[in-house]
Amino acid sequence: MEYILSGEEMKACDSRTIAFFGVPSAVLMERAALACADVLCGEESAFDLTSVLAVCGSGNNGGDGFAAARILHERGVPVTVLFVGNEEKRTQETKLQQKICENYGINICRNTDLSEYTCIVDALFGVGLSREVSGAYREWIEKINESKAKVLCVDVPSGVCADDGRVLGCAVKGDVTVTFGFRKLCHLLYPGAELCGKVLLADIGITERSLEEKPKARAVAKDCLSWMPKRRADSNKGTYGRALIAAGTKNMSGAAYMAAKAAYRIGTGLVRILTEECNRLSIQTLLPEAVMDTLSTEADAKEPCREDSYTALGAVHWAKAVCIGPGYGTRAWKKRLMEQMIHGMSCPLVLDADALNLLADTPEYLDTISVPVIITPHPGEMARLLHTSVEEVTADPAGICLRFAGEHRVICVLKGARTVISDGETLWINETGNHGMATGGAGDVLAGIITGLLAQGCQPLPAAILSVYVHGLAGDAAKKENSARGMLAGEIIEGLKTVLGTERV
Repeated sequence: MEYILSGEEMKACDSRTIAFFGVPSAVLMERAALACADVLCGEESAFDLTSVLAVCGSGNNGGDGFAAARILHERGVPVTVLFVGNEEKRTQETKLQQKICENYGINICRNTDLSEYTCIVDALFGVGLSREVSGAYREWIEKINESKAKVLCVDVPSGVCADDGRVLGCAVKGDVTVTFGFRKLCHLLYPGAELCGKVLLADIGITERSLEEKPKARAVAKDCLSWMPKRRADSNKGTYGRALIAAGTKNMSGAAYMAAKAAYRIGTGLVRILTEECNRLSIQTLLPEAVMDTLSTEADAKEPCREDSYTALGAVHWAKAVCIGPGYGTRAWKKRLMEQMIHGMSCPLVLDADALNLLADTPEYLDTISVPVIITPHPGEMARLLHTSVEEVTADPAGICLRFAGEHRVICVLKGARTVISDGETLWINETGNHGMATGGAGDVLAGIITGLLAQGCQPLPAAILSVYVHGLAGDAAKKENSARGMLAGEIIEGLKTVLGTERV
């Protein structure tokens, strides 16, 4: 497990390392600068050091830049420092590093032609930036981005908010980012993650011992594969659980099929599909292994699906985990049926897609559900639940996921380029997967994987985290086998075979 820090958490780490352990700030700065210089001079990074420019601000990030410039100078690298900061606002550490550079005879200027340089060190702003970038700072960032030089960012790309990856007006586009102690949220969350380029983590003496309390955010790591339910030689289909997938309305049989097949592929012993009668033939043809229950569609009846509700409730009592929503439909009788099923439920529940759309007007309904609930919205569904815009959701997915999960006592899996998972107390950020998974049906596959793991006895939070990680790995396997462009959801399911075989789980 890897902790991921906000800007404030990182500043607290710095302060504790200095005050509690007695490591001078200048020592931390020197080690940070040395780490940057080592990357610049390393063969793997392939920086052209014919002419280097360190662009420095007034804060300690600028101090790191001054110190890195001096180390490069000592190694015989031609280096110039461009100071863009406010002289009066320099920190004591930055003043010291600037004075040292002057003593070494390093050229420090206030203006220069960036076309003269083959490499730029971005040390304008660090994790403390919270305001929009404007004025001369914006002009220099734009010039850096227009230059042909390869860019190394110190800690974070200048202009990116450390807490959520937002661009604060404008931001440097780096090729490599060297960060210290811990990765920050902006290194994982888009658009900041893309602007970072390759992120390298350097040890400068700030460790978990520097944390006063555990950070909320963590990166999902490979060790979560140990949570996969174990298989036994002396087992039968009942050993591996029973999953119910309530999914598929007219012309949406594929959603039910994808979710059910994914549940089987993750190892569930028996999968039952509750769907509309019109879907029977196609699903039984595609997935004969599934048990089928079908529903009437007489939405105008006063008591819709009385008989079918009995069937549905029987399936709910049979199941060890239930998923409602993939291609489920949003007609009124479907909402009543969903509520009947939830009322009679005693096992974990996954609410996906149309189930969330049906709850958009009454998200407080989630507060009344007595069983563990995992919701799996994409940004559009999350926006409908919150009565806000997709732009608001994508601007701060981590914060929104954490708050919504806490307010409604659910586990929220907010899907995206970086899917985030929260139980309201902790936040997990997943890094597996690729843009090929932005395709119809990929979310149905994820819902099926989660439901299958729940049916096999996984606890809700580990099931959600593990499912997202494995789903991404399966997408990466599908990309390797075929390509990202044109990926189909069914190929993600096939990717599960590769992942589960390769990882020996």
